[in-house]
Amino acid sequence: MSHIRPRTLCLIPARSGSKRVPNKNILDVNGHPLLAYTISAAVESGVFDSVVVSTDSENYANIARHYGAEVPFLRPAEFAEDSSPDIEWVAFTLGWLSSHERQFDLFSILRPTSPFRTASTIQRAMRQFSLADYADSIRAVELCTQHPGKMWRFLDDLLVPVLAVQPEGTQWFSSPTQSLPEVWVQNASLEIARVRCVTDQNSISGSKIIGFKTQFPEGIDINLPEDVLLMKNVIGKFPHLMPTISVDPIN
Repeated sequence: MSHIRPRTLCLIPARSGSKRVPNKNILDVNGHPLLAYTISAAVESGVFDSVVVSTDSENYANIARHYGAEVPFLRPAEFAEDSSPDIEWVAFTLGWLSSHERQFDLFSILRPTSPFRTASTIQRAMRQFSLADYADSIRAVELCTQHPGKMWRFLDDLLVPVLAVQPEGTQWFSSPTQSLPEVWVQNASLEIARVRCVTDQNSISGSKIIGFKTQFPEGIDINLPEDVLLMKNVIGKFPHLMPTISVDPIN
């Protein structure tokens, strides 16, 4: 029996109007907008049948098209708020494509704020996911550098540990960090899921999620001004880690 490769869609969310880093999705990085690095990696990876940018901005749409992505429509305003959950725009996009006779088996969300995620990163994740038939999705994670067992919240003027009860009955906040179990945190590098998660479970990840361990700096995510400084520092010290873009800069 021949193996039929699942039809796979890349979704790149590029909402305008970011406040902490204004217009972060099109921030100039080495002569190209930040968005271009994700489009370039997606196209170069060769694992997607279509690369679609979801944006509410005609300017962003023109930039996306210049670098090789599709923008079949502008995202409706009700799905482009600061508090809009991913499931809304993902479900809308899949529904729109389906209504235009474009069906997919898998979709991947690649956020434009992760410029160090390369074509190779995407290929590694897709290979791992393709071997896990039981999984609904795969999500990028990295090892926590600040252990949640050492984290606190304020209750009035008193500190209360975030993880108040530990399985062993020990107080993690009083334990050496080296003795604590590894904890992994998701990053914005990538996620891949089966379309049925959206259509059947109203979820972008389903219930059976496997972890894709990213390697520094693949998981760097540009959300705060200090993230921009980190990105520039990495580029300055390790310029070879920044993906190259074959398309000419947009004017």
